[in-house]
Amino acid sequence: MEFQNVVYNTCTQFVLLCFIALKAERLSDDGGGWSVISDFRLQDEGPCNIDVLDSSLLSYRQFIERYAYSRPVILRGLTDNTKFRTLCSKSRLLEEYGERRVRLSTANTYSYKKVDVPLQEYVDIFLRPQSVDTLGSDTLYFFGDNNFTEWQSLFDYYKSPPYVLPHTSGAYSFGIAGPGTGVPFHWHGPGYSEVIYGRKRWFLYPPDQEPHFHPNRTTLSWLMETYPNLPEVEAPLECTIRPGEVLYFPDRWWHATLNLDTSVFISTFLG
Repeated sequence: MEFQNVVYNTCTQFVLLCFIALKAERLSDDGGGWSVISDFRLQDEGPCNIDVLDSSLLSYRQFIERYAYSRPVILRGLTDNTKFRTLCSKSRLLEEYGERRVRLSTANTYSYKKVDVPLQEYVDIFLRPQSVDTLGSDTLYFFGDNNFTEWQSLFDYYKSPPYVLPHTSGAYSFGIAGPGTGVPFHWHGPGYSEVIYGRKRWFLYPPDQEPHFHPNRTTLSWLMETYPNLPEVEAPLECTIRPGEVLYFPDRWWHATLNLDTSVFISTFLG
């Protein structure tokens, strides 16, 4: 009888673990209504040569000593933004903010065009896959330029990464973008990036290694045309981040991003 109980308990635990794993898999595949299986997606996630760690294995002190001022890192389980994720589903976001205007910017370092449209119009008209031959000056991208007064009720539910650099505070930039879109190489102060829905591929270089790129070409065109011909010494640090993962990038590191799916994302800039 004791043996039977042990077997039963073991089987029960195994079934429970399988259920948890399947539930986690469904959660990771949940697009929040932003994308469906038939949508265009970029399948190549590329290699990952950035440290990916469970946050429970990295203390704040270790983060400061190993990464904060020297190299990027991807942390899993650093925050629990389940509630924020629910509020960012397509139906919930459009219901609450669809009539509010968002500011779109050209996705390049060549021009500074700004266009204000209602969020519903952006989703209906501008949120579409990126063509490889589209110039950055012709691409309108929703990221940053948020009206914090109007969006504050949403941001109140976001739990930003707790590992803050000394003498800094965080500022949010929220975005929604279609597959193939992204921002070309640029740099600024340190910060975090978290994907709420979708997948986002990152390319990074240290401050003393400026990448070769055309300021009016998109990240997608750089990936298709320049990236395959890079010599080994010019290869970037890169990885694709998914929901539940947070990427940290240090001060003045060059970086470019590419959304592989229709993605919802938020960055915390430390300044």
